[in-house]
Amino acid sequence: MSIISGKLFPIRNNVIVEEMDFGDQKTASGIIIMSDDGKSMGIKPRWGRVYAVGPEQEDVKAGDWILIEHGRWTRGFEIEDDDGTIKTLRKADNDAILMTSDEKPSDAYIVEEKLLTLNT
Repeated sequence: MSIISGKLFPIRNNVIVEEMDFGDQKTASGIIIMSDDGKSMGIKPRWGRVYAVGPEQEDVKAGDWILIEHGRWTRGFEIEDDDGTIKTLRKADNDAILMTSDEKPSDAYIVEEKLLTLNT
């Protein structure tokens, strides 16, 4: 995969996200939750941080965290930022954005609550 360098400007109302988590997660108490990507239990919405938005996008802004329905994002492509950092970006489907947050939500916390609910 080649790395794109330079500025990225989405058109219309497109939303580009970064920092989508597909790997292992660690809870606040130190429990490691193995990656469920590619397994049936991995079919769930995922959080991503908005990297950039098009000029017509009114619902979210760069820096927001958005929850996206499972699979409603493109394959990742790599871009080199101005500071030399390589990031994996994806385009999110606008119709699949379920909610937003100002701070990074913890998927691990959501998993723990589901486990607690099932065990009680």
